[in-house]
Amino acid sequence: MKGICVRSEIQPLKKVLLHRPGRELLNLIPDRLPELLFDDIPYLKVARQEHDAFAQILRDNGVEVVYLEDLMTQVLTLHPELIDTFLHQWLTEGDVKTGKWQDKLTDYMRANFEGKALVEKTMEGITMREMGNVSAYSLQDRIAPPDDLIIDPMPNLYFTRDPFCSVGTGIFLNRMRYPIRRRETIYADYIFKYHPDFQGRVARYYDRYFHASLEGGDVLNLTEDTLAIGISQRTSPDGIESAARNLFRDPLAKIRRILAFDIPDCRAFMHLDTVFTQIDTDKFTVHPAILGTLTVYEITPGRDDPEVLHIERLDADLETILKRYTGQDRVTLIRCGGSDPIAAAREQWNDGSNTLCLSPGKIIVYQRNEVSNTILRDAGIEVLEMPSAELSRGRGGPRCMSMPLIRG
Repeated sequence: MKGICVRSEIQPLKKVLLHRPGRELLNLIPDRLPELLFDDIPYLKVARQEHDAFAQILRDNGVEVVYLEDLMTQVLTLHPELIDTFLHQWLTEGDVKTGKWQDKLTDYMRANFEGKALVEKTMEGITMREMGNVSAYSLQDRIAPPDDLIIDPMPNLYFTRDPFCSVGTGIFLNRMRYPIRRRETIYADYIFKYHPDFQGRVARYYDRYFHASLEGGDVLNLTEDTLAIGISQRTSPDGIESAARNLFRDPLAKIRRILAFDIPDCRAFMHLDTVFTQIDTDKFTVHPAILGTLTVYEITPGRDDPEVLHIERLDADLETILKRYTGQDRVTLIRCGGSDPIAAAREQWNDGSNTLCLSPGKIIVYQRNEVSNTILRDAGIEVLEMPSAELSRGRGGPRCMSMPLIRG
């Protein structure tokens, strides 16, 4: 299956993009955790075992699993002339801008890594110790400790939902909110330009070079013609408006309405999908803290000019909004943690609302959220549990760790 086709959160999942956690997690250090957007350090060996179990659940349910690192490796194998350009971009965006260091690091990468190992090394980062004697480079190099990182790792890469998101037969290639994540989108840029499965097949409705932040965890394909996007810690109103204009001006795009959900700006609610996901035609998981009256904005194209957006504020509860825009007579909101506020807070922190739907009424969840998982089963949902002791330390669940490429 080639190209992109995702018009729903719940249509049968056919193909998905993952990234298996790599040695980038070994370059997480306590003093830099907030900057690297982690609250704790996952144990890599167990995190990989958990991630492999996740991938096996997907395969066992008929889903084709492809890996970011493999697709990027295939691009560079097919187009070796791109390697130096890619490395230069990776170094420059990683804040390595001096000519001496650019040359030194390019030579180091070329001499020591090739194929998939080279791609994975760009994800891992490079320390001063690896480069040997560099004391002649600058005063800063003389005083830097040997374990200082010359170029940072990308530890958030296993959350493949965020760097780009599938919208219909196109994508948003996102501008990430925090600098530590912005280089993650380089890989998707090359893959969609040069990989034979995607080259010339995928419209781009947002680009990593745009000025405003937009992240995939905030984007839900609610229906064929309606997107829900969170106004959140990571996605700005300007980003949503830019995406809307680009979608509305394309006559081939079926999206003609965006619902912008204004959610709290905080670490616990970093994306819309941490508090709200669709699991069946008429069922949604929800964190109780967002229930009640929500501020949602309906964005539609102007009657005569799609560049002029029509924006209407909707003050209604979530159930009313979902019934109206999904065309259902009724919807069921399944609360993370049920009626227990302590369980709700604990399990939402561990992504109890962040589910990956394989088909209507069939979802993958984290095993650790026992209260929420029991409630989901009682509501008639088929719940497939995956191990999650280490992966959950990165603050993202099964939906965060997966980017659907084909549904239908």
